[in-house]
Amino acid sequence: MPKPTDIRPPFTRDTAEQKVRAAEDAWNTRDPERVSLAYSANSQWRNRDTFVAGRPQIVEFLSGKWDREQQYRLVKQLWAFTENRIAVRFQYEYHDETGNWFRAYGNENWEFDDDGLMRRREASINDDAIDETDRKFHWPMGPRPADHPGLGEFVK
Repeated sequence: MPKPTDIRPPFTRDTAEQKVRAAEDAWNTRDPERVSLAYSANSQWRNRDTFVAGRPQIVEFLSGKWDREQQYRLVKQLWAFTENRIAVRFQYEYHDETGNWFRAYGNENWEFDDDGLMRRREASINDDAIDETDRKFHWPMGPRPADHPGLGEFVK
């Protein structure tokens, strides 16, 4: 699988799907430094009600996120694309410091520069408390295995 920065606009359905999966795989590493390299040096984010600008703030944001959201596992799906933009829907599961489990549902809009770096990310996310027995994402920490169902196979 190519790295996120290997895939550049203009996107086709195939390259947009590759970009989404590469981003999912990177985020599932929970390595803020690695993930930040897929974003332009001056990337602008809105994540829920938080605004982030540039790679240092991305690293700081993701470090805090993954300290709070433990056992994080993410699945993304391509929703739509144009030449340099991609929209995705996603779900991820995590537990907090007290062991309470959540599934987060969301949508992201991405805009890329000519080098394939994301220069803008807008994320809208809602969390739903779940019982641990209701979890859907059970693979070992790291990227989702190729044979694990994607979002298309899940109703909720």
